[in-house]
Amino acid sequence: MLNVKQVSKIYEGKVAYRALTDINLKIEEGEFVGIMGPSGSGKTTLLNMIATIDEPTTGEILINGKNPHKLKKDKLAEFRRRELGFVFQEFNLLHTLTVEENIVLPLTLDGKAVSEMKRKAAEIAEILGITAILNKRTYEISGGQAQRAAVARAMIHSPKLLLADEPTGNLDSKSSKDVMGMLQEINQKRQTTMMLVTHDPQAASYCNRVVFIRDGRFYSEIHRGDNRQAFFQKIIDTLSLMGGDGHDLSQIRV
Repeated sequence: MLNVKQVSKIYEGKVAYRALTDINLKIEEGEFVGIMGPSGSGKTTLLNMIATIDEPTTGEILINGKNPHKLKKDKLAEFRRRELGFVFQEFNLLHTLTVEENIVLPLTLDGKAVSEMKRKAAEIAEILGITAILNKRTYEISGGQAQRAAVARAMIHSPKLLLADEPTGNLDSKSSKDVMGMLQEINQKRQTTMMLVTHDPQAASYCNRVVFIRDGRFYSEIHRGDNRQAFFQKIIDTLSLMGGDGHDLSQIRV
């Protein structure tokens, strides 16, 4: 599904900065993979390249066997809109629109019929438990509801790959658990492939496996198994071995 092959990223400037070095990563269809590491480790750079927002300096990224970085600008925009879904820490909802209008935005850009957009919005809202807030504006809903709406928008066009960047960063512990449980459910029921970048061990414990990056290089990888509590502890142990500043890890919530 996703194949990152020997990818490096160097930012040119007065002093060139190497953000990533020879990263290899494979994510199979239907997997839910977390990416963790201290601040400045390169995990967001990796996410941005997979999201086609940035380009690798060397190596290549294949999504379903295609290299999106070789597409022309209009085809790339279409690829990003149809094949990828995005969930961010800031929700990135438009305050002038209702929750429903925010959710159907990707379909609006594709010129879908209003009846189809309303049907799909109703379906995804039902799954995510936000039917009651579809007609509300974003300033009338809680952070947890806003993130659910953002997930609904990311899922409305059934993307092949969902990319989540710190999706629980602005949420309290209950909302965080709700959102991660919901992402896990979508992953299992819809077989949507997911990649999560996070500082939060609790959020990462919902993944099938977690890949750790340190100083722009692959550090280690651990797999979940059946026990999420044991996996959570393994994540904590690996992070403590990696070192990093105290603020690199969010407050621990089981």
